[in-house]
Amino acid sequence: MSRLTLFGLFAAMLMCYAFENRSRWFILAFSLACMLGSVYGFLQGAWPFGLVEAIWSLVAVRRWWVAGKPR
Repeated sequence: MSRLTLFGLFAAMLMCYAFENRSRWFILAFSLACMLGSVYGFLQGAWPFGLVEAIWSLVAVRRWWVAGKPR
C-alpha cells in the first residue's frame, strides 16, 4: 500500500468521524474505514494495530446499529 493510499484511508476515517453526528451512515462508513485499516495492519505485520482497528470497527458497527433503533 502506498503512502498516498494510506493517507487517503486516514483522511476518510477522520472525515467520517467528524460527521458522525450528522447521519448514522457516517458511523457505518467510519467502521468500514477502521476495518480497512485493520486489514492493512494485519497485512503489514503490525497485528496490534490491526487488532485495535478491528475492535474500533466493531464498536462503530454497534453504535450504528443502536443509532438506527427507534427510541
